[in-house]
Parts: sequence; C-alpha cells; structure tokens
Amino acid sequence: MIAYAITDPSTLNFNTLERDIECFSKKADMIVYRDKHNDNYINDAEEFIEKAIKYSFDKILLHTDYKLANKLKADGVHLKSTQFADIVKAKALSLFVVISTHTIEEALQAQKLGADMITFSPIFSTPNKGESKGLEELENLITKISIPVIALGGIITKEQIDLCESVGAFGFASIRYFA
Repeated sequence: MIAYAITDPSTLNFNTLERDIECFSKKADMIVYRDKHNDNYINDAEEFIEKAIKYSFDKILLHTDYKLANKLKADGVHLKSTQFADIVKAKALSLFVVISTHTIEEALQAQKLGADMITFSPIFSTPNKGESKGLEELENLITKISIPVIALGGIITKEQIDLCESVGAFGFASIRYFA
C-alpha cells in the first residue's frame, strides 16, 4: 500500500523544512509539494526538491505545474481535476503523472490520456470537499480501471487506510495523516 503525502502550509514550514521533510519520509513513499497560494512557489519548489531528494521517496512531485516539475527535475506532477489536457503534455516530458479524479468518468478519461496513477476523492468526510464517495464507490472504480488508484479524502487513521486497502486501493493519500 503506497503512502502518498500531500503537503500543505499547515504541514510544511519552510523555516523547519529539513525536519518536516524528514518526518514525512518516515511515513510516506511519495510526496507532492502543494501550496495553492504561495507567491514564492517556484523558489520554494526548488528548495523543497533539493531537500526531499536526500530521503528515500519513490516519487517527488510538484502540484499542477508540469513545466516547473520538468525544469526542476521532479519525478512528476500531480494535476488538478481541471487539468486533463495537461496529462499528454506532462507525459511528453517523461514526467510521472497523477491526476485528481472525482468520478468514474474522470478516472477512465485519465487512464485513456496516459496518467500513471489517479487519486479518487473524497473517500471519507473531509472539510469543504463535498459528500464522501465511500468505500463501495472506491471499490467499484477499482474494478473498472487498470491504472493504480490512490484513495484520498478524510484519511487520518490506520483503520481507514486498512479499509481502503481491503477494497483494492493501490495506496492512500492524505494531508492530515502525515501531520
């Protein structure tokens, strides 16, 4: 079961960056630098990658900006569910591509366009993310798709992780679990 850490300003502080990344590395196989409102994102992304490569993450990703991910030599990019057109562009740069999905139709489109992996959310209740999909819908999606599915949304306990694994999720992603 892949553990995928999604950073957020609430879980990653650039004043304690090295320590924070080390903490993530103890629980996470993959990590994405995500900060939707950072005016200094480019410089911080560069510093983040520089520090993160010292640890044994399978993949180090940037959020939304596939051109920057390529320029900074990140392993890949995590695209938002509004960025389906960027899957092919990111793959043309040999980037590993994860895209956020919220429906079976989006998941199938992501697979068709060449995404390496998807997140499907929200599985459990999480603030400001709408009605949860639940384990049954996650399991249904997994039976219809051949690329890895990462459960996302409201995952904060080992019990929730185990439930996602029991229905066939390739992994889980979270912000709060890694905090």
